[in-house]
Amino acid sequence: MEQNNTPTPNNVAPEAMGKRSWLDRKFKLKEHGTSVKIEIMAGITTFMAMVYILMVNAGMFSDLQGTVFNGPSYGAMYITTAISAIIGTVLIGLLSGLPLAQAPGMGLNAFFVYTICMGFGLTYANALVLVLIDGIVFIILTVTGLRKAIFTAIPDCVKKAIPAGIGLFIAFIGLQNAGIVVANSSTLVNLVSLNLLGSATWASVMPILVTLAGFIAIAVLSKKNVKGAILWGILGAAALYFLLGLTVPNFYNGIGYQETYTWDALTNSWVMTETTIGSTAGNYFLGYFTSDALPVVGEVGHTFTLNYLPNSLNLSIAQPFKDFGTMSFGKVFTEGFDFSGYLANNSVGSLVLVIITSSLAFCLVDMFDTLGTLYGACARGNLLDEKGDVPNMNKAMLADAIATATGAMLGTSTVTTFVESSSGVAEGGRTGLTSIVVAIGFFVAMFLSPIAQLIPSAATATALVYVGVLMMNGVREIDWLDPSVAVPSFLTIAIMAFTYNISYGIGIGIISYVLIKLCTGKVKEINVVTAILGLLFAAMFFLTH
Repeated sequence: MEQNNTPTPNNVAPEAMGKRSWLDRKFKLKEHGTSVKIEIMAGITTFMAMVYILMVNAGMFSDLQGTVFNGPSYGAMYITTAISAIIGTVLIGLLSGLPLAQAPGMGLNAFFVYTICMGFGLTYANALVLVLIDGIVFIILTVTGLRKAIFTAIPDCVKKAIPAGIGLFIAFIGLQNAGIVVANSSTLVNLVSLNLLGSATWASVMPILVTLAGFIAIAVLSKKNVKGAILWGILGAAALYFLLGLTVPNFYNGIGYQETYTWDALTNSWVMTETTIGSTAGNYFLGYFTSDALPVVGEVGHTFTLNYLPNSLNLSIAQPFKDFGTMSFGKVFTEGFDFSGYLANNSVGSLVLVIITSSLAFCLVDMFDTLGTLYGACARGNLLDEKGDVPNMNKAMLADAIATATGAMLGTSTVTTFVESSSGVAEGGRTGLTSIVVAIGFFVAMFLSPIAQLIPSAATATALVYVGVLMMNGVREIDWLDPSVAVPSFLTIAIMAFTYNISYGIGIGIISYVLIKLCTGKVKEINVVTAILGLLFAAMFFLTH
């Protein structure tokens, strides 16, 4: 069995000679210079830093609800996210003994929803198959030791660019979810109109101001090192949203309404008319909207509608668990392998390449996320061994892989080690007991789904944008003065964000790296595995796209 080689600090407490509790013996607290109290505080800190994933992931996946993608409800996905976080965090805490936490990863969840499903046209259950493949492949790579060969094969410039590309990608999604960035037929995207003297209404401007206020609040709280800054920013934005709702007509009285927009060539703007829908059933602030068509700016006479429909306030704790059982759990096996919907409009070859390249993207990003977090968190807590390596690395990676495969069975995207684990390490977390405390936090939060559903997208969008900011940090390590490094890095980042596709960004980055090396006579610097990956992605672009 692999031994726990975590270095022991010199300042071991003198009371170590006394009787030791079961927790002390199990997690070797005295040997690591920590205590139950310190580990609990560290666990609470990590939990506060990452609990936002419950609301963000649930909100994102609920976009797939309906007959087209047959996705889960908000409540179902909230429970799925919580259970996967509990299992993943307990696994990594017990197997590796490290103070880390896991949950469905930011970026990969957006890739799942907006690229695999909405972009490629696979159903929610189909996409879960790709996540399951990712988990199984990750397990094999970890057990056989091939993980290191794959990791080494990816060009360093592409590795450094991937987190930044994902960050820009999810920030772009957050800005769109908040309604700040809107479609435009001339420039593709544009800033939403805030002109209350023109076409904008207070009902449409208010949520945008809430998002901006929440985002600034998170930045200020983070600067002041406030624990759980993202969570407090989300909750503060939600409170502001409800408060300002008092100034919006029909916000609380349960009357839904329909906005009809028609493009006017004379004024070069949308002309809006509003119609009341329904009577007094439900609460508008718990509602949602549907659109019969995407707005196309500049199309004379074009009309589209937004239907703001009220929902009834449902505080049932049991319903989300029921939805989890029918909408998420086991879907990968009961419906996942039925690709008839995709094959109705695409070839078998196209499906095979989509499965290979998308699963590869899931696996690579998961691997980089986990490795980066392991090194970063352990370095921050002085937990690296004498060689500068992460203790019990293989066990930590195996826990991540098992959690991903389990997550697919539960109904969520790739489960990965969260960089927010570093916050708990900074508070003194040194052992797997920190992880157990985080898992307990998710267990308690699991029963708060009815309350979490009150959080509007205007509030959760703040987390998407701010996490995007954090992930851009890696660009400073890229040598922008070397074209052979800068070009693949830039293409990786830009393609991810502008095509809504993480796999496209990785593919273009690898292909451009190989081509530059070939054209500059540095063929020997091209790893064989790198060349194979480049050919796979090239086949996807030329044969399926």
